[in-house]
Amino acid sequence: MHRTLQVFFFYFICLSPFYAQVGGDNVYEFLNLPASARITGLGGNLITVVDDDASLAFHNPALLNPLMHQQIAFSTNIHFAGINNGYAVYAHYHKKWNTTFQGGLSYITYGKFTAADEFGQIQGQFKASEYALTLGAARPLYEKMTIGANLKFISSQLEAYRSFGLLADLSAVYQDTAKGFVATLLFKNMGTQLSTYRVDNVESIPYDIQFGVSKKLRYLPFRFSFIMHDLQRWNITYDDPNTEETGLFFGELPQAKGKFGPFVDNLFRHFIFNGEFLLGRKENFRIRFGYNHFRRKELSVDRLRSIAGFSLGFGFKIKRFRIDYGRNFYHLAGSVNHFSISTSLKEFRK
Repeated sequence: MHRTLQVFFFYFICLSPFYAQVGGDNVYEFLNLPASARITGLGGNLITVVDDDASLAFHNPALLNPLMHQQIAFSTNIHFAGINNGYAVYAHYHKKWNTTFQGGLSYITYGKFTAADEFGQIQGQFKASEYALTLGAARPLYEKMTIGANLKFISSQLEAYRSFGLLADLSAVYQDTAKGFVATLLFKNMGTQLSTYRVDNVESIPYDIQFGVSKKLRYLPFRFSFIMHDLQRWNITYDDPNTEETGLFFGELPQAKGKFGPFVDNLFRHFIFNGEFLLGRKENFRIRFGYNHFRRKELSVDRLRSIAGFSLGFGFKIKRFRIDYGRNFYHLAGSVNHFSISTSLKEFRK
């Protein structure tokens, strides 16, 4: 079994483009969209929390645990220009195998487009959409260590162009419940296209290595996390690092040219910071916020104040259902609203 896992891991690592460029150059980028409103409100990434939220396992399979047994969740994310994505998941704990499984379906629809020929003559309309079927499992390796894996079967149709892919996530989570501490290492989206949009044109996939840490405070109902992404490459800037940069947060103060400024900027682009207040005796009301420096630097407008890169949200439980809302501030042009609802099937058998 261990030999099989080693071969499997090596195979997907070899297929993964370690030096792929950031954003726009990869297929299946929709896999990086937040799977739930909770994740949206926490900066777009949450791989560091072990609880009963089954949606978290889409991004980090090692978060699967017995608390998720018979949890089911649905979410929808309303984007600009009629674009919509969503996710549905069910988790199940198998006591005999001491393993938690999940099955999920994520999708993105890009709306309707006008089809025209090279002379501008309207030919009709077409649609574009992508889907990912995810199967995952996790089990304890030691008392405080859990390992997990996801397999993702991808189907993508962009007008008459189709592509299929097979990707995998591998991760490990260390949890110290007494200290409220969690650390995780994630190898995300390893794999390749099984069929390409065009013949003999294999494209890169959104491979990512991530590391994260979370801490739940002892005397305050608050948990904070920091997550590092794109650890397989250092430079994740689109623009020339020697060009004039704006201030770190509010954009009104240009920075002097030099090496230290671009170094700090690029370093912080790898980080996502977030926090969550867990209120009530059973933590049934939660307030969240997050900051994604990479998103801010890529989508903010120079010399104009904005809150691009910030996000916020809240969640509450009413009887058997948990409802979550997240709002992500992408750009001055607008924000994205995300809604989720989840419950446990066990609740309906009491």
